[in-house]
Amino acid sequence: MELPSYFRDFLSAIRPTSAQLDDYKSGHKTLRERLYADERLSRIIVSTFLQGSYRRATAIRPHEGKRADVDVIVVTRLKTDEYDRPQKALAVFLPFLDAHYKGKYEVNGRSFGIQLSHVDLDLVITAAPSESEISILESDSVTAEDTPEDVDDWKLAKSWVALAKRSAPDAWRLIETSKREAEWKTSPLLIPDREAQRWEPTHPLMQIQRAWEKNRQCKGHYVNVVKAIKWWRRINHPTPKYPKGYPVEHLIWYCCPDGISSVAEGVARTLENIGRAYQVDAMLKRIPNLPDHGVPEHNVFHRVSGEDFAAFHAQVCSAAKIAREAFSAEDLRASVDGWQRLFGEKSPDPPPHDGDDDDGDDGPKQGGYTPRKAPSRIGGGRFA
Repeated sequence: MELPSYFRDFLSAIRPTSAQLDDYKSGHKTLRERLYADERLSRIIVSTFLQGSYRRATAIRPHEGKRADVDVIVVTRLKTDEYDRPQKALAVFLPFLDAHYKGKYEVNGRSFGIQLSHVDLDLVITAAPSESEISILESDSVTAEDTPEDVDDWKLAKSWVALAKRSAPDAWRLIETSKREAEWKTSPLLIPDREAQRWEPTHPLMQIQRAWEKNRQCKGHYVNVVKAIKWWRRINHPTPKYPKGYPVEHLIWYCCPDGISSVAEGVARTLENIGRAYQVDAMLKRIPNLPDHGVPEHNVFHRVSGEDFAAFHAQVCSAAKIAREAFSAEDLRASVDGWQRLFGEKSPDPPPHDGDDDDGDDGPKQGGYTPRKAPSRIGGGRFA
């Protein structure tokens, strides 16, 4: 069964809470404002923008007592020929961090990690882009906070208008113009790799772009399929540690079918597709090649061992059987019980009475899911 009301409640229970989202916003907004206000850094900053699961709307609620991660990209005017060693570029930001986050930050391999009370900020700096791309990186389509759950018309275009600005008198003209504009083609950005002692290409805008496209192709269900499968992995399989985070999301991107009609269908078919597509890799204990969006020479799974991938694949195959049984079940209780086996205590309980209820709206119901009074719509509003 698809159980749209059931999945609506489940997804509400695993998304970050409103209070958590307020903390995330306060943290990254303050950081970005401080960067632009800094007398020295403001001269070398082209733009700042959000990336990661927060921007792609694929974040799930952090563990109890843990903090979520919010990634902030700072596009600079630092040229790689002048700052040939990553340490030189990173050192430019140390006075700023000492002034505002002393004792709360650490230098990671490719970023600065800033630990606040309720959120961890990952500050990633990039080298200077080409002059032709500066206007792109300064546009609303890059710098806005909107996610696939906020708007479905996002595109990397000059005239695209952020949701917060759409009440302006002339916004409608820009919105109409944006519909006719072709999307910009952008190049990878270079970030400093301190351990490798060189600048490495990355393409966060392509990752954002591909997530939005995939969500549209999946009728708005893709980001929720990602959240559901991430949650399954977290509560059922803390080991092996890898793959996790973005590599798992990237794998789902490849395996989630377009045109799915529900989150339930997406979860069942995605798990089955992973099982089929990577059976040989798992059997041989080798990692699959999953090219990164925009930087195809990078395999997103390069840090995963063959043994860990084989163990992960076996877990996926077991989960796929449970998901298929839950999705195909004609009995409400059997279906809900199956989804609970996958998703644990955050999954709503079935109603206490028996019957052939199909999650419709045949009258008041009792139990763990919200009765539908209108067509269900999963999503709508940031993570809510």
